[in-house]
Amino acid sequence: MTVGDIAPSENIPKEEKTRRELIVDVEQEAMHNFVNNMLHSSPAALRIFDLWKEYEEGKTEEAKFVKALEYERNHGATTLQPFFDSSLPKIRHPEVKGWGEDLAAERLHFKSDN
Repeated sequence: MTVGDIAPSENIPKEEKTRRELIVDVEQEAMHNFVNNMLHSSPAALRIFDLWKEYEEGKTEEAKFVKALEYERNHGATTLQPFFDSSLPKIRHPEVKGWGEDLAAERLHFKSDN
């Protein structure tokens, strides 16, 4: 299962699943318009689009990491610590690694407040 997938055990009604699929369609259309119409398919725009696709498809450790963070914030999940423990050391990009370190500190602070 990928973070963000709907597990059968969640018992999400069909209407909610349909609503979520529509959101995905709207996001894809918005991204297409942003990259092609607003940014005129420039090299930077195409890079943004590639990164967005990478994130949406969870293709890299960084994308999976961000998806897990998003899931945790939206669902109040407390069982993702093993994911963070195993993912943070695998992040290679120096800037993203710094984000991960900041995130780890923020998560500790968040947990201590709750």
